[in-house]
Formats: sequence, structure tokens, C-alpha cells
Amino acid sequence: MTSHRKGAAQPGERTGGYAAEFGEEIRHAHRGYGDPAVADHVRQDGPVLYLLLPPSEGKVEGGDGRGWQPDQGAFSEFAPLRIRVVNALRRARGGTAKHLGATGDLLARAKAANRTLVGAPTLPAWQRFSGVVWEALDPATVRAAARRRAESGVIVVSAVTGLSAWDDPIPDFRLKLSASIPPIGRLAAFWQEPLSRVLNERLAGHTVVDLLPNEHRAAWTPDPDRYELIRPVLATRDGAPAGHAGKATKGRLARALLDSGRPDRTFATFDAGDLALTVASHCGRDHPVR
Repeated sequence: MTSHRKGAAQPGERTGGYAAEFGEEIRHAHRGYGDPAVADHVRQDGPVLYLLLPPSEGKVEGGDGRGWQPDQGAFSEFAPLRIRVVNALRRARGGTAKHLGATGDLLARAKAANRTLVGAPTLPAWQRFSGVVWEALDPATVRAAARRRAESGVIVVSAVTGLSAWDDPIPDFRLKLSASIPPIGRLAAFWQEPLSRVLNERLAGHTVVDLLPNEHRAAWTPDPDRYELIRPVLATRDGAPAGHAGKATKGRLARALLDSGRPDRTFATFDAGDLALTVASHCGRDHPVR
């Protein structure tokens, strides 16, 4: 793991209105899910190319942003739901190896991070995530026009925040959407209804490229009658799922889409290397690309 410690708060340090000692549950948020006044500020006036991306299990440690609070970011209406996840993780002492997909020293670090989410130092989402997809996307080198598209159109689906935008402050965490944590149960099912409602409202009238793996798609019920939904599918040349080998290609594809802003042009020219790329539209027609 790389580390980002400049001016960082220490992992156990608490700041802000949600601060609580370990073991004491957080009980309220400044703003609530479904508050129209909260949702208004995220609506876009012109056409937007939306890219739906997963977070990465690998993350940059530390951060120099102010301590994380559940009502931060573009989707602050999720604060009450984020609080429920935070409290469930506290009760579970940060989670188990099954919840987190980690063992050994990595598991110990992940559990410690999960127990101290509120008030933890933050980084913007594009700096926090460091896995294969995000490494191939290479956010630090994105140029001005592509960065503007990323700032308005990249949305990350995750187990802790539900949804996050490109620049949203994110603490270090590790948690699988496929995990089930008492008392809220399976996280994908917990998030599905509110996440789908908010995300589908945000996407309405725009073009959406879904680059989510199945684990993250399980937390979202699309409504493609309200927007153009495009799902790229990567496979080996003999038709088998690309799996881990497809992650870097998916990251390169996301970068190409941000660079061009034109899905049709990007899919027509993108080189998937040893993999085959098929683009499935929302109406079920498949268009082989390369």
C-alpha cells in the first residue's frame, strides 16, 4: 500500500459533529435521505456522460483531508444509511475476514480503519482508490477536459458510502458489498432500493456506461427507460469471462471514455488487446467492437 500522510489526522483521532468514543453508536445526521433540498444540488443542466465504477479493495492509506463525516460529498442524503453501516461495523469490531476479503496484516489494518471511519483522514475518491482498474485509469494524468467529465460524471458504488463522486472525500475502508453484517444483513440488498432511487434520478436523460462488476450491480436496479444504458462486456477470445485479466482493460476503457467524451467513437476504436469487447445496449442489442 502507498501512504499519504501529509498533515493527516491520526487514525484514532476524532473530529467534527459525529465524533464518538469507540463503542458509542452514531445516532443522527445533519440531513436526511430523500430531502429534496439535498438532491437538487447534484442535478446536471446539460448532457452528461456517466461512468459507473467500483471502488478498489486496494486503497491509499491516510490522507490530508478533513475528518470524514457521513453527510459529506455529492450524495449527502445517504448520511443516515452510512451511519447504519458505520454502526454495524463497530458492532462487528471492524468486520471479519469474510466481510473484508482480507487476512493477516491486511485484515488487521482493514479492521482498524473500519472501526474509526468517522473523523478518519480523507482523500478525494480518485486519489483514494489504487486497485487495478484505477491504476489503469491513471487519474493523476487526466487532462482538463477529461477531468471535467470525471468530476461531473464518474460515480462510484461502494458498501460504506453507497454512492460517491470523483472528488468526494473518502476515508480508508475495506468492505465487500456481497458481505452480510448484523443487523442490516447483506449490504447489496441494504443499499439497493435507496441507491437505485437516487442513482436513477441522477442518470435520467443522460448516457450511462456501466463498468461495475456483478457484486456492485447487485446493489442497483437500473431503469433504462429513463436513460441510455451501455454495458461493455470483456471476454477472452473463446468467450470465457475476462475476470481479473479484464480489470486493467476496464480501467483503460474508462480513461478512453473520459478522454473522448464520445462512447460511440471510443467503442469503435478501442483496442482491448487479447480480450474481446462487446457493447450491450439497454434495449438488448449487442454490437461487437474488437
